[in-house]
Parts: sequence; structure tokens; C-alpha cells
Amino acid sequence: MSIVKINVLTVPEEQRETLEKRFANRAGTVDGSDGFEWFELLRPVEGTDTYLVYTRWRAEEDFQNWMSGMGQAAHRGGPKEGAPQGERPKPAATDATLWTFEVVQQAGPKES
Repeated sequence: MSIVKINVLTVPEEQRETLEKRFANRAGTVDGSDGFEWFELLRPVEGTDTYLVYTRWRAEEDFQNWMSGMGQAAHRGGPKEGAPQGERPKPAATDATLWTFEVVQQAGPKES
């Protein structure tokens, strides 16, 4: 069965647009990775400053392989505009926690 990784990000109100733009700018970077199945960036709608980054993988090994390769590059970020060469942009999130789950049951919409 698949494995789900949920990155729980605390993002202050003034950094929300920055976070969402960063994800939009690297959209598709994970799609072709071996074992990748699904991605969603979930924006909070009420009473919290917590974003959820949901990815689903065929196996833990696939996630680890992505993290040690393309994932590492994606999380490193590009150079900050107007900053000296190699300076990384300030993180949009003030805290991050990674949750891991195994998929034990799933359902999709019924076809008619």
C-alpha cells in the first residue's frame, strides 16, 4: 500500500503569498519522480496558520530517493532577488513537521 507524507508548515499571514508562489514556481518538479502518486498544497481557511503539503508515494524508499535527489534541490530554494550569489531566500514557514502515514483504506468516486 502507498505511503503519505504530510509536511505541516506554520506560515504567518504575511508569508502566505510567498509560500504559495514558491510552490507554484516549482510546480511539476516532483511529478516525474519514480513512485510519486499525488501532491496537494492545502491552504488553511479558518482559525489557523498551518498549511499542509500532502504527497503520496508508492513506498518509503521512493520518497527517500526523491528527498536525497530532486527534493533536496527543490527545498534548497533559488537565490534571493538582489542578494549576493548563493544566498538563500528566507523561509516562508516559521515551523515545519513531517508526518508519515500508511494508506490502509481508500475510496474514490463511484462511476455511473
